[in-house]
Amino acid sequence: MAKREKKPTEPATDEAAGKSKTGLYVLGAAVAVAAVAGLVYFNNDNGPRDPNAPKVDPEMAALMEAGPLEDVVMGSADAPNTIVEYASMTCPHCAHFYTEVFPEVKEKYIDTGKARFIFREFPLDGLALAASMLARCAGNDRFYPVVDGLFETQETWAVPGEDGKEKLLFIAKQAGFSQESYDKCVGDKELGNKIIEQRRRAHEDFGVDATPSFFVNGKRLKGATLKDFEAAIDGSSSEGTPPPSG
Repeated sequence: MAKREKKPTEPATDEAAGKSKTGLYVLGAAVAVAAVAGLVYFNNDNGPRDPNAPKVDPEMAALMEAGPLEDVVMGSADAPNTIVEYASMTCPHCAHFYTEVFPEVKEKYIDTGKARFIFREFPLDGLALAASMLARCAGNDRFYPVVDGLFETQETWAVPGEDGKEKLLFIAKQAGFSQESYDKCVGDKELGNKIIEQRRRAHEDFGVDATPSFFVNGKRLKGATLKDFEAAIDGSSSEGTPPPSG
């Protein structure tokens, strides 16, 4: 897919500056139908955090326990460190991280075998849900290239209403989808329900209430800069980290 022209963006340096707050509620399974019938936007609520959400970092084993979707791992499965990101395809802060910061993290840690990376879907709206479904339908081998392309072109398609659906279809066709395969993908209720369940699990079990959210070796990362990852990975022991089970 064509690279989009980068625009100056304020760096995401901490929890307040690099994340989009998400609605604190459980998504019903019926929302998956929105991927076809309207792609309605979920309600975003900037109210207080759910008092029932976890207050401490999850155990690494719990975080890596098999969920509703198979984890697509980037990097060596035997890497001593594990980075897990929860992100929404329509979140501008997520796009900024993926296009500006992630290449540095990948070069320093993933490409060198020091860490493996797992991207998990946390859609903020119906359009993000449909985009996540497209990445999954592309298959594991093309999952990250499609995620990369969607984030790079986010400014061209992540708009509300019918325009968003039409523009997402245009991007999907550039990625090799036909009208038929696109309709089949976003109409897959089982897949949509699994993504929604993953979002619910992330919020209720791991306290994810903003995107992007990161966990490094089971510990919640405060911030989203290369220095934050350096502090988390190089500044702590990572021995005994179990491999992903997804």
